[in-house]
Amino acid sequence: MYNKIIKLIIAAGIIALAVFQFTEGNIGNGIMFILLSLMFIFLYFKNEFILLAFLRLRKQDFEGAKKWLNKIKNPESALVIKQQGYFNYLHGIMVSQSNMNEAEKYFKKAISLGLSMDHDLAMAKLNLSGIAFSKRRKIEAEKLLQEAQKLDKQGMLTDQIKMMKENMKRSQIPNQHYGSGGSLRAQKRRG
Repeated sequence: MYNKIIKLIIAAGIIALAVFQFTEGNIGNGIMFILLSLMFIFLYFKNEFILLAFLRLRKQDFEGAKKWLNKIKNPESALVIKQQGYFNYLHGIMVSQSNMNEAEKYFKKAISLGLSMDHDLAMAKLNLSGIAFSKRRKIEAEKLLQEAQKLDKQGMLTDQIKMMKENMKRSQIPNQHYGSGGSLRAQKRRG
């Protein structure tokens, strides 16, 4: 995996070549080189391996997504900060199927680094809410769920948020014990 600065150096070199083509009178070649340099600038901000991993995840191919993410050896030098957030977000999604503790670390790191899309941030907070709820940290889970609901402006996660709220309500209902009735004190008073 190349350092992110190399992409900017290549883009600058191509822009210099475009300027040379413009001065030589080759306008068409200059425009083509400008467009080519824009591709490298785009790949600086949106890493190609993360884009390919997202495509694999849309097809529910977790192994393929993991393969593309594993090509990024050193995320700190290869990715801008927002892309490091998405790197951790994708790892969190994949690991959440098997290891909740590790997924929690990835989601927290993704949120701290930042995600550019509100619905991605809402999804990360929703996953963290589910993890906190399963670890019996109910107050934290409710807070994260409310934050996820505020971030979900398009309503893409409405069903998942509703299911999570129902699960939380079900856990609040006290267990009803059926049988000969009452507590041990009440039975002693009767007897």
